[in-house]
Amino acid sequence: MGLAIACTALQAHPIPGLVSLECRLADGPWQACQMQVEQLGVHWYLLVNGQRIEFRHDGRGSVTMLKPSGGWRPVNSRWLEDTSLCWDGVCARGDIPLD
Repeated sequence: MGLAIACTALQAHPIPGLVSLECRLADGPWQACQMQVEQLGVHWYLLVNGQRIEFRHDGRGSVTMLKPSGGWRPVNSRWLEDTSLCWDGVCARGDIPLD
């Protein structure tokens, strides 16, 4: 992709700042959280109850997650019926800016 095309694409889809969402860790209660998008659809993190949980998407369907208590590990992404998006026990709902 050429630089001009990449710049046009970024202008068409600006990267948001912190986005307020609701998150749930494991089967815990829903709580206020924030999402920061570093690169739309590629690199983002959630701020949940003082924890930073980081995510990376490789562009081919694989997502990895980094929690404060461990290293990077692959996770499965799935949408639930209540419109929340979950990555192996970490769930977020609201206006999720992933694409």
